[in-house]
Amino acid sequence: MSDASLLNDPDFRVPGASRGLFDVFRHRYLLTLLLKKGVATRYHGSVLGWVWSYVRPGAQFLMYYLVIGVILQADHGMQFFPVYLFAGIVAVNLFSETLRNTTNAVVDNASLIKKIYLPRELFPVAATGVALVHFLPQAALLLIVALLCGWTIGWLQIVAFVAGTIIIVLFALGLGLFFGAINVAYRDARNFVDLILMFSTWASPVLYVWNLVYDRAPLWLYHVYMSNPITGAVELFHDAFWLPLEPSMPRPDNFLTYVLIGLAVSLVTLVIGQLVFRKMEGSFAQSL
Repeated sequence: MSDASLLNDPDFRVPGASRGLFDVFRHRYLLTLLLKKGVATRYHGSVLGWVWSYVRPGAQFLMYYLVIGVILQADHGMQFFPVYLFAGIVAVNLFSETLRNTTNAVVDNASLIKKIYLPRELFPVAATGVALVHFLPQAALLLIVALLCGWTIGWLQIVAFVAGTIIIVLFALGLGLFFGAINVAYRDARNFVDLILMFSTWASPVLYVWNLVYDRAPLWLYHVYMSNPITGAVELFHDAFWLPLEPSMPRPDNFLTYVLIGLAVSLVTLVIGQLVFRKMEGSFAQSL
């Protein structure tokens, strides 16, 4: 067969050619292996192991609740402020772990990348999967707390929870692809990520209510604040777990519009991250 016919053959692919995130679906077996490796090595050599997935968010919640809810008494008149607080913490923790994992995914697998070729996007996607696996115990703990407080399940709560999770994962993966590619050549990228994560808890209604921003910030800044994907996701988690317990509490006007804007921002971030990742992935092996 001639070279020309080979190139026209739909089953022929140039070695090393990548189709971006679409290649992840073609290499599901490799993705499964990387996911199992990431989960298995997460707490390798640890005595408590998976218990840390419950201890860390529990300790984080206790610290914030004692300071915000007990010492400062800034519970905003909520009877179920612990559920409100814990729901926001779980949402932000998913964003933090996904972004941190994806940013370091390529560098952490340097030895493998330098030896063989496989779609580089497999590493950040697998890192996202690992973050989701370790998010489940936190979500289960949040569910148990909500049930003990009298929460009842409904389809709206399920939709809100799933939508919030999707927005967080898309946004964090997009940022992770962007900073993960830059991190290969410039290790300063992880410092930028640390700054983002430092502000993420305070740039969304986790420790306070959205009304404070509405009452004290300029209207344009409030719109920017509500269009932040993490703000929308945190509020969706509140709608899923806390609002059924306190349905009389006020909610943001045009909230669905803000959620759709946040979803659009997440998708645009994912596209930009993928484009930057594909542009730089050719030099990964040389830079690592």
